[in-house]
Amino acid sequence: MNQTTMMHKIARHLPEYDTWFTPYYTDGFLGVLERSKLIEFTVAGSTFQQAVIDYCSKHELNVDFRGSLHEYDLVLTCSDLVIPKNIRSRRIILVQEGMTDPENFAYYLVKYLGLPRYIASTSTTGMSDAYVRFCVASYGYRDHFMRKGVHPSKIAVTGIPNFDNCRELLDLPFEHKGSTYVLVATSDARETFKYENRRKFIEQCYRIADGRQLIFKLHPNENVPRALREFDMWAPDAVVYHGRDINPMLAHCDELVTRFSTVVYVGIALGKPVHSEFPLDELRRMCPIQNGGTSAAAIAEECRDILHRGELRVPVLYDGLREAVGA
Repeated sequence: MNQTTMMHKIARHLPEYDTWFTPYYTDGFLGVLERSKLIEFTVAGSTFQQAVIDYCSKHELNVDFRGSLHEYDLVLTCSDLVIPKNIRSRRIILVQEGMTDPENFAYYLVKYLGLPRYIASTSTTGMSDAYVRFCVASYGYRDHFMRKGVHPSKIAVTGIPNFDNCRELLDLPFEHKGSTYVLVATSDARETFKYENRRKFIEQCYRIADGRQLIFKLHPNENVPRALREFDMWAPDAVVYHGRDINPMLAHCDELVTRFSTVVYVGIALGKPVHSEFPLDELRRMCPIQNGGTSAAAIAEECRDILHRGELRVPVLYDGLREAVGA
């Protein structure tokens, strides 16, 4: 839903264009797995697809599932791990969704053996080179993606919607507002075939809390029944939420714990003490720019620029934004 709401915010700044939305979809071998419901844990799973369709219906947005109705002049997406065949000849703008996964063994297999990018999950974001522009969260992320091989001429540091105005979250109501608590945002490591010792992680959270209330917010992609059983065994006095917006919880927590989740940037932007498996200096350097919620408008301008140029693929040096955002 983070990706869906990002796309919606950008589209709001493009009223002169005919905009259509689709849930993520696949084709080829992955398409067979999708139709067989064997990749339900991914954004192309039927549950996530239906959530997008429901959101679009609620907000009266045009839906073209699998992009089959029209020949589009421009395609926006938050992921280039899979590029369906019917958009490969289109102009694509890639928008960074959030934090990318660590560069583990699978990342290097993909990079040096040419294996499919999705094997290494979001650690290979940006490595398709299938886009004409890549809108990223910060100058730290610009350098991060350049190190991975993304051409600097394709990168625009626009900031990203949903993470560019964290101060506004302080006004959100939450039933534990005013209480002392440590918020823990869990990960979907096991659902994406990475190792996690959940019991050890919970014990670490108790040490950090040091007697304070623990509140766990489950990752949207997590196996909820399994997680609830684990908390019943190892954290029976903790509060556990799932299927709810984490932002009010973030706004009013005293401290934030997560392994690798984009919400760590919200904590940093709000000045919270944070715990993550990434080095804190690196996280602070890569934290999305706080531009008062104008990232969607900046990305919309990138769309207009590409559309007005007319070429299918043209590298463009992006200048002037550093001064504009006060970076």
